[in-house]
Amino acid sequence: MEPSHRLKTADHGSDGGESTLTVIVALAINLLIAAMKMVAGLLTGSAAMLAEAAHSVADSTTEGLLLAALRHSERPADRRHPFGYGKVRYFWSLIAAVSIFVTGALFSVYEGVRTIFSGGEEQTLAWVAFLVLALSFVMEGTSWIRAVHQIRRERHAESQSLIEYLRTTDDPTVKTVFFEDTAALVGLLLAFAGVGLHLLTGSALWDGLASLLIGVLLGVVAYLLGRTNMRLLIGQQADRRLVRAIYAQLTAKPEVEQVVDLLTMLTGTDKVLLCARVDFANSLSTDELEHACVRIDGELRHEFTDLDEIFLEPVPRTDPSLRARVIDRYGAVLDDLRP
Repeated sequence: MEPSHRLKTADHGSDGGESTLTVIVALAINLLIAAMKMVAGLLTGSAAMLAEAAHSVADSTTEGLLLAALRHSERPADRRHPFGYGKVRYFWSLIAAVSIFVTGALFSVYEGVRTIFSGGEEQTLAWVAFLVLALSFVMEGTSWIRAVHQIRRERHAESQSLIEYLRTTDDPTVKTVFFEDTAALVGLLLAFAGVGLHLLTGSALWDGLASLLIGVLLGVVAYLLGRTNMRLLIGQQADRRLVRAIYAQLTAKPEVEQVVDLLTMLTGTDKVLLCARVDFANSLSTDELEHACVRIDGELRHEFTDLDEIFLEPVPRTDPSLRARVIDRYGAVLDDLRP
């Protein structure tokens, strides 16, 4: 078993607090940057600056939604929601992705197309735009470094590469901030190029093109985040390493003849629902079977701290309908879960 699954949730409370601080830092910075860019856009008449202002407004809206998600997702389970409120984080993160697209991408594309075809406005006070872009880059860089430090710590605990971590993480908040800030830094460079080329050539084409590219960039980020949260909302399987480790742990139990089926679903950040259909030894009495289920449940919870709810179902391995369902799902009877 990989030890990383225990390391990831050993300090669950501090991880939640770190994610909250990361979002708060990003929100405060983006609110200030949005105001600066809006003023600069109005003073200079630059479409790229106005697109960047819309970009920062979208980011600020997104981070406000993420804060709401972090607060509500930690509510304990109750009668109406027996598996807790963990997926609230995925819902608001999905809405945040939509916000990026509607608030930022569409406006930026509109401004870019309008400027390209209308010729745009005469650019004035270009130094204001350059100053605001430089300050914004430093401030966005601060937020980006904060997100990178959190991602680096978490992926090292998981022994994952950056790409693998971003692909498999079940915490959409820090991923959203990282993607936003990365897009913001790239967008600032595009805006700088657009304003600079407009100043050098006298043509607003470059300004409009920069705005258009910023819109496309935001659209790509919105799509990536939306796809991630869609998978999590639908009910994504837990990390494959965790599933394989659980399978190995179950098959090693002396009472277990065979693991017939293994179902997992992410119900929130660091929260996994497990349903295991197991063929137990025929020699076990009913009382021994009950005690074995209770003991195995406790051992699994101790070994894998992400497990939130565990269901162990005794089944015969030879049942044809159950075998057919498992084969339809996995292609072979749990072959891809065996080490």
